[in-house]
Amino acid sequence: MKPGIHPPYGPVVFRDRAADFAFLTRSTATSDKTIEWEDGNTYPVIDVEISSASHPFYTGTTRVVDTAGRVERFARRYGAYGKGGAGR
Repeated sequence: MKPGIHPPYGPVVFRDRAADFAFLTRSTATSDKTIEWEDGNTYPVIDVEISSASHPFYTGTTRVVDTAGRVERFARRYGAYGKGGAGR
């Protein structure tokens, strides 16, 4: 690797405020905000909107999606194209 062109790689805390979950990892991301971690050291902290603690795929929770409304809207817009034979 070329020296001097890569950003510094160091410990960073990523915090999901919605799930009250934080984890310490290494990253090139930086932040002006800091947090005191469980080991007594202070690390930069980056707030994220979604993490493994709040994402529906990892938590097993699902959201209901209104697919019927989407299908009806699609049929209203493009339903006439399917009628009347080829060439449309």
